[in-house]
Amino acid sequence: MSDVVQKLWGFCHTLRHDGIDYGDYIEQITYLLFLKMADERAVELPTKCDWPTLKLQSGTDLTEHYQDVLRALGKESGLLGDIFAGAQSRFSNPVNLKRLISLIDDTEWTSLDVDVKAEAFEGLLERAASEGKKGAGQYFTPRVLIQSIVRCIKPDPRAHRDFTISDPACGTGGFLVVAYEWLMEQSKTALNRDEWKRIRKATYFGQELVPRPRRLALMNLYLHGLEPEIKLGDTIYQDPDSRRFDCVLTNPPFGTKGANQTPTRNDFTIETSNKQLNFVQHIFTILKPGGRAAIVLPDNCLFENKAGEVFEDLMKFCNLHTILRLPRGTFSPYSQGVKANVIFLQKGFPTENVWIYDGRSNVPGVTKKERPLSAEHFADFERCYGADPNGRSERHDTGTEGRFRKFHISEIQARDYKLDITWLKDESLEDAEALPEPQDLASEAITELEAVVDDLREIIALIEKEEGMIVESA
Repeated sequence: MSDVVQKLWGFCHTLRHDGIDYGDYIEQITYLLFLKMADERAVELPTKCDWPTLKLQSGTDLTEHYQDVLRALGKESGLLGDIFAGAQSRFSNPVNLKRLISLIDDTEWTSLDVDVKAEAFEGLLERAASEGKKGAGQYFTPRVLIQSIVRCIKPDPRAHRDFTISDPACGTGGFLVVAYEWLMEQSKTALNRDEWKRIRKATYFGQELVPRPRRLALMNLYLHGLEPEIKLGDTIYQDPDSRRFDCVLTNPPFGTKGANQTPTRNDFTIETSNKQLNFVQHIFTILKPGGRAAIVLPDNCLFENKAGEVFEDLMKFCNLHTILRLPRGTFSPYSQGVKANVIFLQKGFPTENVWIYDGRSNVPGVTKKERPLSAEHFADFERCYGADPNGRSERHDTGTEGRFRKFHISEIQARDYKLDITWLKDESLEDAEALPEPQDLASEAITELEAVVDDLREIIALIEKEEGMIVESA
């Protein structure tokens, strides 16, 4: 895949001379990849909108035909029209378009054992980030982490006829795609016609703030034979509709950009401008009673000022049974210094015990090349988690020398519901040769400072609110 990304990235520089910027280039690649992969999978498209017909064109006929294809697909009813809504060609030079078509045609994309469009999209974003172009602002959840989460949470639509799965911050649809792939692995016998129709059209849901990743998510799932509903909009600042879900799998966007305003939602019992904590409250709302969720959260969400209040309220109504501390560098190369966790919960039962697995202490930091994230990073955690997706399997506390420990709700209460609990001494932090890179340490410091800034914003907002009440009463 890295070779493919290298080719695509190299051609990106060429296209800039044709007036096609980085963002437009990625969008054009997604259109063409979709057409090529649809041909490989024998997906039926409208007449003359297929890949073989496009390849036959050249010169000005090619640029005109390509624009006609995008326009025709955008007028289709249903999901296909949604995918190509507003799609336009950015190519004025037919030679460049022909070259990109040939470049894409050289690879049989569906034979690659990767989520192709997401991987290509991610690879290009990574290259842009390495050159200082931080505008993308997106962290991709590593596929091996998603696969581990899905194996634990078991999002199985065969459980009952109304089973639904949602990712309210779905990005390019990684969680939804892996959830479907897991189902296909589990379905040793073919699904009957009614089951397949329901799973195809009424099981997978999502929401995404940014149009391009949403388009990729729709494409990904469509090429898997699914017809998901993925809304475009701001998840935490808009009131959700009445639909509720059996399973939520998500990695809310990290950082505080755009999160200075506290959402005004009646279902949010704790007022905070921290958008990840607001995602936690949103997920509580959209889960069905008995529904389960896995949520990726940065460390500051476990200890900052409002975190205790959010988790105190949550634990009254949800069994927050498991926390996985992720290795340093899990989100390398986008932000090597971000330290994160996965929390697992089930709605409808109060928390009695919280089990924490420390997958970070004394674990070499993850890097893109030398020490990439792999399934081995999560194998022991999955064994400790057990077979029950709701965390009810028999578990064993490994003690202060082990990685998996149980904390009773009384211990959590004594800590004011702050969940940043550690017990292992991290020897790597005392080894000068094993210390994280300076930029990683700086990133960690920034994350902690942002948490403090969030706390100060909450204090200022509270003071302003009280001053307003005094003025009104006067």
